[in-house]
Amino acid sequence: MQELRDKPRDKRKHQRQEEIIISGFGGQGSLFAGQLLAYAAMDSGYHVTWIPSYGPEMRGGKARCTVVVSDEEIGAPLVRRPSAAIVLNIPSMEAFEPAIKPGGVLVVNSSLVPLKSKRTDIRVLYAPATDMAVELGNARLANVICLGALVQATGVMPLDILTAALADHLPARHRKLLAPNKQALRKGAELAGG
Repeated sequence: MQELRDKPRDKRKHQRQEEIIISGFGGQGSLFAGQLLAYAAMDSGYHVTWIPSYGPEMRGGKARCTVVVSDEEIGAPLVRRPSAAIVLNIPSMEAFEPAIKPGGVLVVNSSLVPLKSKRTDIRVLYAPATDMAVELGNARLANVICLGALVQATGVMPLDILTAALADHLPARHRKLLAPNKQALRKGAELAGG
C-alpha cells in the first residue's frame, strides 16, 4: 500500500477535475465520506478541497460536503453543477439530482430514497446501501458503500488508494471498524461494476 502513495499521480493529457457533493441527514456520514475522499486525493498528490455544510442539529439535520479533486490547482471550490453526487435521503435527491452536469454520476441510497431519476443524460446507480450495511452488521456503513460505488463509477481514483487512506486516517477510536469499512468500499465498487 505504501507504494501507491509514494508514486506520483498519473499524468493525464487533459486536466481532469471531479466536483462531488455528498449529502444526507446529520449522522449518515456524509462529511466522513467526503473527508475520506479528500484524504485519499491529497495522499495521492491531487489538488483537493473539502467544504462541509450542516444545519445546527447534531443528528437529523441537513449535512453535506463538497469535494473537488483535480490534476491542477483549483480555482474556485464552490460547486453549483457537480460532476457527481451521493444522495443519502429524499431532500438530497430532490436538491442535487437536477444539478448534476450532463455525463455525470448520481449514486442514490435506494434503501431510503424511493425516487427514480427521470434524467437520461447522467449515470444513476441505485445502491440499497442501508440494507447492504445492515447485512454487513452496521447500518452506518451505508455512506462508505455509496462512496465505493461513486469512486468506481467516476474513476476519480483507484479503489485501493481510497482503501489505503481509510487505513491511514480512520480515527483511533474507530479502528475496530477498519475491516467492515474496507468491505463496505468493495461492496459499493461491485455495485458499479468493479
